[in-house]
Amino acid sequence: MSKTRITVIPGDGIGPDIVASATRILDHVGCDFTYDYALAGLSALEQTGELIPQQTLDLIESNKIALKGPLTTPVGKGFTSINVTLRKHFELYANVRPVQTFEGTKARYSGIDIITVRENTEGMYSGQGQIVDDARTIAEAKSVITRKGSERVIRYAYELARREGRKKVTALHKANILKTTSGLFLEVAREIAKEYPDIESSDMIVDAACMNLVMYPERFDVIVTTNLFGDITSDLCAGLVGGLGMAPGANIGEKAAIFEAVHGSAPDIAGKNIANPTSIILASVQMLRHLAMHKQADQIFNALKETIKQGDRVTQDLGGTGSTDEFTQAIIDHL
Repeated sequence: MSKTRITVIPGDGIGPDIVASATRILDHVGCDFTYDYALAGLSALEQTGELIPQQTLDLIESNKIALKGPLTTPVGKGFTSINVTLRKHFELYANVRPVQTFEGTKARYSGIDIITVRENTEGMYSGQGQIVDDARTIAEAKSVITRKGSERVIRYAYELARREGRKKVTALHKANILKTTSGLFLEVAREIAKEYPDIESSDMIVDAACMNLVMYPERFDVIVTTNLFGDITSDLCAGLVGGLGMAPGANIGEKAAIFEAVHGSAPDIAGKNIANPTSIILASVQMLRHLAMHKQADQIFNALKETIKQGDRVTQDLGGTGSTDEFTQAIIDHL
């Protein structure tokens, strides 16, 4: 039986350190993956002259699964976001961002367990119609929402809810103002909700949802929404459980899936062996569940949870003094 091949993109800044942590833990639980390492981001630009070399795209297409550290897109000079480019190239239409409270963190809440499913290819991030006049007094951008794009991400959210035994799906929108784009998304959400009578369905205007997420986060289970709103609300949800360092992300398409740390590359602490690898470790747990390797996923998740609960060699942002390597070893010791 051939080994599963995983495309691994270490990324920029702290990326190589935290990705090494994740692969070390994956190896320890006996995943027996073959890792094909690939370049992207600033490190790729410096070595190849391209932000995303064709070899990297070919490896992702061939292996269909990738684990990715944080990437840096150079500011200015016309560079397009690397993450947006990857999502569009591989039609990774669903961005899945779970957050969960870990005892032992500095989170302001307890008992939170929310998944945000964000449409990943349309809306304000589609890059269409971006215009600035010569005098730089007027700027325009076009938001495009399609029935196909809405249907597939909303149905994905309901199937995820059903698969994981979730009770409720809430669609976020701004149809009271954006009557065409958000209106279509809401229309499709209400249609699809009827196909899942076993799951409670609701919809909420996005600004009211943000207020309620802060005041009553326990009322939310699975959230599904459009691209821009999903970007904002998923970060808000991460803040409820301690920040982006505690939040992973999965980008799911029909032919490929990329699992990533959602925080930045933190170049100021790169190479210092002090970065918290939790986000990329949780992303690897998402990857294992996607591959139906639930036993290994549960082992890693539970060991991470226990390590943080005990404050065992955790990194500074979690209140400890441990290095990245020491925190990783603590998780392995708890496995």
